[in-house]
Amino acid sequence: MEVRYIARLYNDFNTKFGLPRQSGMADHLLSRIVMEKPYRVAEAFRGIEGYERLWLVWEFHEAKKEGEWSPTVRPPRLGGNERVGVFATRSPYRPNAIGLSCVKLEKFYIDEKEGPVLIVSGADLQNGTPILDIKPYLPYADSYPKAAAGFTDTTEKKTLAVRYAVSLPSDMTAEQRAALDEALKNDPRPAYQSDPDRVYGMSYGKWDVRFGVVGDELIVREVVGS
Repeated sequence: MEVRYIARLYNDFNTKFGLPRQSGMADHLLSRIVMEKPYRVAEAFRGIEGYERLWLVWEFHEAKKEGEWSPTVRPPRLGGNERVGVFATRSPYRPNAIGLSCVKLEKFYIDEKEGPVLIVSGADLQNGTPILDIKPYLPYADSYPKAAAGFTDTTEKKTLAVRYAVSLPSDMTAEQRAALDEALKNDPRPAYQSDPDRVYGMSYGKWDVRFGVVGDELIVREVVGS
């Protein structure tokens, strides 16, 4: 089977560190999906405005491993030390590096140069991620809110209070600030790291954000242009 990239997704998360771990965890994060040239056909999107949410099928383009695949992985939610089967997780390190995310369609328009453009929120994809397919989300067929969720049913989902010890850049928009807040409060650190003296750094838009965590509080110590 031949698989082609049909689009690219663009947002402010330039690296994997700091990304929301699942779609829907950062509702304020807006991403732009631009089609590749062969697929910049307006007719291919006829009727898409009628859907509130979409499925994105995409590639973990920066998580590929050469050689043999591993049948087990260490999910961050289990502390990074306990192994479970790769097919019982959403780990990016899979036999085929394919991801699936549900996003909200905020806007669809035709750009004079780029053709059809989708603005979506809630994506857990890195800037530049290649998209393999776009499909409508159907609540009657795709939603099972009472379904068992494996080890995620028994692990605590912890959020942090975010405090800024520095002023934010004047050119950071309110939307960018809100998306950054969401990413930070969901604790981007690996679950096995808890050193209160450690300073973490993440790339966000054109800035480098440095922070530490003490107890249940995340303190942003520096935001500088990259």
